[in-house]
Amino acid sequence: MAELIWTERAVNSLELIYDYIAVDSSEFARFQINRITNAIERLRQFPQSGRLVPELIQSPYREVIVNAYRAIYRYDAGHDRVYIVNIVHGRRLLTEQLLPEDP
Repeated sequence: MAELIWTERAVNSLELIYDYIAVDSSEFARFQINRITNAIERLRQFPQSGRLVPELIQSPYREVIVNAYRAIYRYDAGHDRVYIVNIVHGRRLLTEQLLPEDP
């Protein structure tokens, strides 16, 4: 079973998503965050199940789509680790600036 490692950027993004949704409904914000984290937890057993990031096809990054959000991650098979690098809204153009220097 792969180890999940959350980058600071990913944790901050998740907190910002919660705060944004909670302005209208803290209940729905909790529901949405739970859906995202549950989808990410499944990567422990199936670390390569996400699709390659279309904008960065030559990179090692994969993504899991959860409603309107994209959980971006990188799997290190040698150490059996999944690095959660960011959570972004699906309408946002994904660029390398949204990814960490070295997860």
